[in-house]
Amino acid sequence: MKLLRRIFINPAIPPEYRANFIHFYLDIGWYALLAGSSINFQNVYAARLGANSFQIGLLGAIPALVSLLLAIPAGIWLAKRPVHRAVFWTSVIYRIGFLLWAFLPWFFDEQGQVWGLTAIILFQAIPLTALSVGFNTLFASAVPAEWRANVAANRNIVLSVVFMGASIGTGWMLEQFSFPLNYQIVFVIGFFGAAMSSVHLYFIRPIPESEAKLEPAQPLQPQVVARRSSWRENIRFDIWKTPFRTTLLVLLFFHLSQYLAIPLFPIYFVNELGLTDEHIGIGTALFYLTVLLGSTQLSFLVRRIGHKAVTGWGVIGMSLYPGFLAFAGQVWEFYAISILGGLVWAMVGGAQLNYLLEACPAEDRPAHLAWYTIVLNACVLAGSLLGPVTAAAMGISAALILAGILRGLAGVAILKWG
Repeated sequence: MKLLRRIFINPAIPPEYRANFIHFYLDIGWYALLAGSSINFQNVYAARLGANSFQIGLLGAIPALVSLLLAIPAGIWLAKRPVHRAVFWTSVIYRIGFLLWAFLPWFFDEQGQVWGLTAIILFQAIPLTALSVGFNTLFASAVPAEWRANVAANRNIVLSVVFMGASIGTGWMLEQFSFPLNYQIVFVIGFFGAAMSSVHLYFIRPIPESEAKLEPAQPLQPQVVARRSSWRENIRFDIWKTPFRTTLLVLLFFHLSQYLAIPLFPIYFVNELGLTDEHIGIGTALFYLTVLLGSTQLSFLVRRIGHKAVTGWGVIGMSLYPGFLAFAGQVWEFYAISILGGLVWAMVGGAQLNYLLEACPAEDRPAHLAWYTIVLNACVLAGSLLGPVTAAAMGISAALILAGILRGLAGVAILKWG
């Protein structure tokens, strides 16, 4: 209760900022309900329908491809509109898709549902691209610079707590009803969370005082910040002749190895380990609990060895997750691996953005981050498609071990050359 009072009833917050801050916290809280239910179990649902690893890979590849193609045009489109209105309406259009998921079993057989889900995600990816770019701008314009770190940290706390509860609750609920009714109920609950999140986005307003000293927000991952001019000013090839090229290359190696394994996990959980939805929900909650606990020690680690070293060693630690998972056979082993995965992701997720920003010239960050966004989405796309191909060629366990080895080498590359 003390934590909630500190977040929502902080007397140190100036009255003119308080409404925006509260709506940002309630926005992420309701979004966490969506993320812990529908989004968290999206790939598991597809796996239970009989989707193969290629089809699950497509579910991750499609948003990355759309973002790769539309991020710059979306930024230019947003620059011509009031950002708070653009963010609200793109969130509404994007989140309507989650309700459509619930209707799939009424109209299609199991394979039809897989392809129907793929089609809806393709539709959702278009407004999601604009929402992702626009939200960072809204955050920067609605939260004064001196409060951004505090608001971002509080949002992460709310996200983690609600996500963990939603994940455990969803896993339990899926065991109480027969398939596919259980997933239809979960998708409706997720849509309700999405709708409430959009309601709070509607009430967030830019603060004029913060616009004069606008700085990049602190998002979970950098996005393209578009200007009113042409896309050529954001995509500059001369950046590949600067030292930042090395940073881009080692992060390309890391993200490719990261996303190589991701489409394989749901198949492995369902078909190889035989986990129930409740097991998966508890494992996911344990992962995010340790992310939250690990994040409390992040500042200490960064002060000792710096953001680059924390990122590199964290990536080496991430290599253990798919490697150990390939040898797991019991539910308790899955839980233990989830705890380990959360601890090392707390290192990478908490330090990588600042490591990236340290490598960017402060006066030219938008153009540098534009290239990082392109590299990230290209790796999501390539990894989501190559992972299933690798599993088909050498078996899913061997593919997970290979992904672990590549992650370890990526961590070494960050430490040595990043």
